[in-house]
Amino acid sequence: MASTGLNYQTCGWSSPTATTLPPRTCLGAARVNGAAVSSKKNNKKRGFELRAVAAATAMEAVELKKDIAEFYDESSGLWEDLWGDHMHHGFYDPKAADVSVSDHRAAQTRMIDEVLRFAGISDKCPIGNVVDVGCGIGGSSRYLAGKYGANCKGITLSPVQAQRANALAADQGLANKQASFQVADALAQPFPDGQFDLVWSMESGEHMPDKAKFVDELVRVAAPGATIILVTWCHRDLGASEQSLQPDEKKLLDKICNAFYLPAWCSTADYLKLLESYSLEDIKAEDWSPYVAPFWPAVIRSALTFKGFFSLLRTGTKTIRGALAMPLMIQGFKKDLIKYSIITCRKPE
Repeated sequence: MASTGLNYQTCGWSSPTATTLPPRTCLGAARVNGAAVSSKKNNKKRGFELRAVAAATAMEAVELKKDIAEFYDESSGLWEDLWGDHMHHGFYDPKAADVSVSDHRAAQTRMIDEVLRFAGISDKCPIGNVVDVGCGIGGSSRYLAGKYGANCKGITLSPVQAQRANALAADQGLANKQASFQVADALAQPFPDGQFDLVWSMESGEHMPDKAKFVDELVRVAAPGATIILVTWCHRDLGASEQSLQPDEKKLLDKICNAFYLPAWCSTADYLKLLESYSLEDIKAEDWSPYVAPFWPAVIRSALTFKGFFSLLRTGTKTIRGALAMPLMIQGFKKDLIKYSIITCRKPE
């Protein structure tokens, strides 16, 4: 893995040999047997502390993966019922007036086409082999397979999502070679090196506790000449004189983390540093926050309908907690704290 110099506070603590203990984050302080490692009164040797923190962080990561899987096991059926195949933001005209639910679904499809356009991928050329990292119920994969002739493999932590994605692919005549899905960890993808012509991650990076390992896996499975596309939630880039976000900003993100089972956030600049460390080509990024602004208000409105409200009550506590946090996402966007980032690059031939 390439060396990045990024720290836990911004991008996920991944090094058991780090020289400082990780600060408190959305995952909570690293703890061993219920006590904070950094405050042990008997002042254990440094080597033991580092091993203990690494073990505690690993346990937190395991628990996080379990919570993410359960969250999407609970919520995916509700989402599909209300919003259809695509479990991601839509792409809108910032000057457009209020739009209907059908327009929102069209905006989600438009997002895929706009992302491909930004990455320089034409609908006149076949895409080839695609890995859909954090595939949800396979909406992106089926769209890429059906419109662009791609052969897609999707991975998700949720068994419910993988099963539903395969069922929908079969219903649409895309099963097996053109679109198949399995339960797998994006930080340890079950694929050989250099297998995919397009590495696609649509709103999954925010769930990754180790951003460096996440990017490492995206690069590893990309074939020479492949395009890597990462669309994800980020926090704002820090200013030249800033060491971290402001306390009120951290507090807001912590609330969102707790509701949506997210680890520490990072910035677009952090992702760019990671990608640059691999000598990738054509690296570029944009903030698409203005183009997704109508999305969260629309999701809230759909939850407040008779159908949405009673369907939500039947899902489970994890989904309800996430629904209650949706206004926080709107608040984060309005404060320019949350950024909807698209990042693309190409692996050298």
